[in-house]
Amino acid sequence: MMGFLTLKVWSPYLAGAGIGVLSWFTFLLSNKPIGCSTAFTRTSGMIEQTLTGRSVADQPYYQKFPAKIDWEWMFVLGIVIGSLVSALISGEFQLRLIPSLWMAQFGLAFFPRFITALVGGIVLGIGARWAGGCTSGHGISGTMQLAISSWLAVILFFIGGVFTARLIYYGFGG
Repeated sequence: MMGFLTLKVWSPYLAGAGIGVLSWFTFLLSNKPIGCSTAFTRTSGMIEQTLTGRSVADQPYYQKFPAKIDWEWMFVLGIVIGSLVSALISGEFQLRLIPSLWMAQFGLAFFPRFITALVGGIVLGIGARWAGGCTSGHGISGTMQLAISSWLAVILFFIGGVFTARLIYYGFGG
């Protein structure tokens, strides 16, 4: 009966339906949409408070998004734990220092990987805050609510994804 948990690839239709049901429960229980980027914002506030010893609660940004563990933060933790459990159960878990696609395109050098990850993370974080949400917030919750801004964001996510994939697979000349 639970054999589907060991599958290496799940049906996108069943996974999508599951995310839809999860979204219903999220709205029912918390009256908030599914999203992840605010959890990272809250984490940055908790880290700042831990390192500096100063209260971040006085900062205007953290008055809107308090630096605390909330349901969304636990949701992100659940995504990480669930992904690990899924990879372990399906037998797909692997530790890789360098992804094979990266190694094939760019080699083993540490500095380019570090700069790419740093710049990519910064741009992603700024984009999520600027857009008022991340791919899960807009792509799942916003489109489900038929929000025009979310549909526009999802279209731009796909355009950016196609551009980035072409850049990685074919380089600048492709």
